[in-house]
Amino acid sequence: MPDVITLGEVLIDFVSTVHGVSLEEAPAFEKAPGGAPANVAVGLARLGKKSGFVGMVGEDIFGHFLVKLLKAEGVDTTQVRYSSEARTMLAFVSLGVDGERDFVFYRNPSADMLHSPQDIDPGYIQAAKIFHHGSISLISEPARSATLYAIDVAEKSGLIISYDPNLRLNLWSSNEQAKNGILSVWDRAHVIKLSIDEAQFLCNGADAITGVRNLWRGNNQLVVITLGKKGCIYVTPEYYGIVDGYDVNVVDTIGAGDGFMSGLLFGLLENIGTRQDESILVSICMFANAVGAITTTRRGAIPALPTYQDIQTFLYNLTDR
Repeated sequence: MPDVITLGEVLIDFVSTVHGVSLEEAPAFEKAPGGAPANVAVGLARLGKKSGFVGMVGEDIFGHFLVKLLKAEGVDTTQVRYSSEARTMLAFVSLGVDGERDFVFYRNPSADMLHSPQDIDPGYIQAAKIFHHGSISLISEPARSATLYAIDVAEKSGLIISYDPNLRLNLWSSNEQAKNGILSVWDRAHVIKLSIDEAQFLCNGADAITGVRNLWRGNNQLVVITLGKKGCIYVTPEYYGIVDGYDVNVVDTIGAGDGFMSGLLFGLLENIGTRQDESILVSICMFANAVGAITTTRRGAIPALPTYQDIQTFLYNLTDR
């Protein structure tokens, strides 16, 4: 059985083949598998951990393609359901000269939105150690109820609950709905990962550390704020700090946060009883920074995620200089 279960969306990103142009100007698109929770599951599998993905795809060529891909990557897909009522989600993506992204989603509805509590096997979740989810599955019903049910099962079973809001404002009806929706499950998570932009959005522009501390409640034990190439900030009830990132040649930032998340969960899984040790947490964040950094040097999300050997080689080359 998987040690880490991720729940949410898996989709096809159609990424502009030309950088530095808008979606309107893009001459062609390249198919790339993605979806934040699925990316994290693949990232963990490539790092050598047992992972499983829970979600719904369409009974279509893209849905079958994605499940086949996840299986090939070593992700357990026994809990992926197929819908004949809606198609697999698609996203069209353009990349700026700095590798940053612009998205347009096709999901009105998409299959992932129809994922329901009845589609979830509680025993599957209970057997894991970490349960990870995002916020896109919280936007509409019945996917929201499915996510809440899975969180309930994980919480009652004593799993570490991990949450990456992965803010996509154009999928919510308003900024206020997005903020309220994301914060509605904030207190249920033990581990939360935010980008600096997401932290500023949720904290109304306040200093990230102060803002996160003001949001602290419930199960919260660790919040990590990613800073791109500058690294990350970690915040716990007892301490906080900054871990420097790595200067690499950025090609594409798609999947970088998910790569970081998989590295973070890998480290927490390796040190499941020692999360309160700051020196260990710093080492975990250094590892996660390396995973995220390598991901940005390659195109796409899932195709760019590194293996454990990739990380070891990357870190060895840094120390060998």
